[in-house]
Amino acid sequence: MNILITGCNGQLGSELRLQEASYPQHNFFNTDIGDLDICDQEQVNRFVTDHNIDGVINCAAYTAVDQAEQDKERCTTLNTVAPAYLANAMEQRGGWLIHISTDYVFNGKSHLPYVESDTPSPDSVYGSTKLASELGVSKFCRRAMVVRTAWLYSSFGHNFVKTMLRLGKERREIGVVADQVGTPTYARDLASALLSIVEQGVTPGVFHYTNEGVASWYDFAHAIHRLYGIDGCTVRPLHTDEYPTAAHRPPYSILDKTKIKQCYHLTIPHWVDSLQDCIKTIKQNEQRD
Repeated sequence: MNILITGCNGQLGSELRLQEASYPQHNFFNTDIGDLDICDQEQVNRFVTDHNIDGVINCAAYTAVDQAEQDKERCTTLNTVAPAYLANAMEQRGGWLIHISTDYVFNGKSHLPYVESDTPSPDSVYGSTKLASELGVSKFCRRAMVVRTAWLYSSFGHNFVKTMLRLGKERREIGVVADQVGTPTYARDLASALLSIVEQGVTPGVFHYTNEGVASWYDFAHAIHRLYGIDGCTVRPLHTDEYPTAAHRPPYSILDKTKIKQCYHLTIPHWVDSLQDCIKTIKQNEQRD
């Protein structure tokens, strides 16, 4: 197949590129804003047609959650309008689309892991635009698959893991929110799952994917420092109201993964094991630099 990857320079897109060599039977077209502006419908249609694209993995998104509260128009264009363009283009070709979404489509007021059929109720501009994107791609492409994930990190790009490592080296104490819980998700694991899904055949509908296990941001930060070997910085637990942000964060972001595991026979690693793998990669990169 000819497969278009959007947002190829982001965390997930970068992890996908690392694994593409394991699938030599497919042609991958890795694009970012400089190669393809997915906010331009004519450009999307022309690219899809010229390259005979059979499927799309849409990793592109506006992910500056707090900034989105003041930048709603740009966030909406990239998170809602652009995916609809991709979906429409793939529908015209009879192709498939995998669209990445988020736990932010829920308000986090549950006390049980969210299943795909739970009613979304976003409480931020970012979450609202991502929910609208889910509805849009499903409306415009009959072979659209939505994969919601949460707390994504990688050795690539800017993310919580890298921030905690930087602060741990710079400061003797940091405060991290301890009353928001979810599941840290290694982008490399998600990329592997997505390529396995492509191989097995894309199933339309909504699916959840994160690593296994549960943690607070405080737990996550503590594990990052422990696994890296930072011992000169104290991680102090905070309540959410001690760390105010422009956008509301869901206090409970645990996603039930039963559907995707049963449908695609996936074995999903525990978040601590995957974090250990990521930190090993980060250390190897530091040694090379």
